[in-house]
Amino acid sequence: MLVLKKFAKDKPAVLGLIIVLIVIFVAIFAPLLAPYPGDVSASHLLRRLKPPTWAYPFGSDNLGRDIFSRVILGTRGALMIATTVVGLAMVIGVPLGLLGGYYIGWGSEFIMRVTDMFLAVPQLILALALAQLMTPSIESAMLALTLTYWPFFTRIVYAETRRLKNALFIDALQCMGASVPRILFLHILPNCISSIIVRATIGMGFTILMAAVLGFLGMGATPPDPDWGLAISESRQYLPDSWWFATFPGLAIFFTVLGFNMLGDGLRDIVDPRLRRSR
Repeated sequence: MLVLKKFAKDKPAVLGLIIVLIVIFVAIFAPLLAPYPGDVSASHLLRRLKPPTWAYPFGSDNLGRDIFSRVILGTRGALMIATTVVGLAMVIGVPLGLLGGYYIGWGSEFIMRVTDMFLAVPQLILALALAQLMTPSIESAMLALTLTYWPFFTRIVYAETRRLKNALFIDALQCMGASVPRILFLHILPNCISSIIVRATIGMGFTILMAAVLGFLGMGATPPDPDWGLAISESRQYLPDSWWFATFPGLAIFFTVLGFNMLGDGLRDIVDPRLRRSR
């Protein structure tokens, strides 16, 4: 209850939560909310590049498709990519962080040096390099993003495990003969959950942004997928006259990433008050 009261006083975090809940709602009910759900693969050349009207609030694209419907339908794809990437990155990074933090020796050093190698290269550059080696598709983009995001979880869990390893309750468990998997997953991991959740929340917004960049560069979603980054890429040759073509998918990316970042910042303030933002 005290945590909820603290969270409720953080207006940016509450606003972020509202945005995230709206995005999730839109993603779940996208086919019902989109006025023209058939515009995923259809084309209507007679109404191409029409400005916003009551019938088409966000206007139409180069193939006459309703941009409003495609933005709504693209929400599901964006959340699916972010959830899959962050989930797989956690599956890889969290166990490696636990093992690297608990043990001392060449195994721990190897895990952390590989982690440092990945973290030394900007994620976008590394993701672009990996995606370039594969066939452009959503699956390739998700794989590239997963392979570049797991080190963030490894580093966080490693630091928490190192801190908890010397705690008295861990010494007591070792004296009682508790197995290493039991200590790691039933006692150390629960104490790392709050930091993992914060990293995952912020990572959702960052992954959506990275996926949009890959789509924009032609290394992610392919036509006719209703992808936000791909829509901005297709709109370049029609700017500035058909400004709506790029504006509304761009705003969808902006508000979604903003919502996850504000929510993640709020959760971080609750988990570690020392990192509280200055207001």
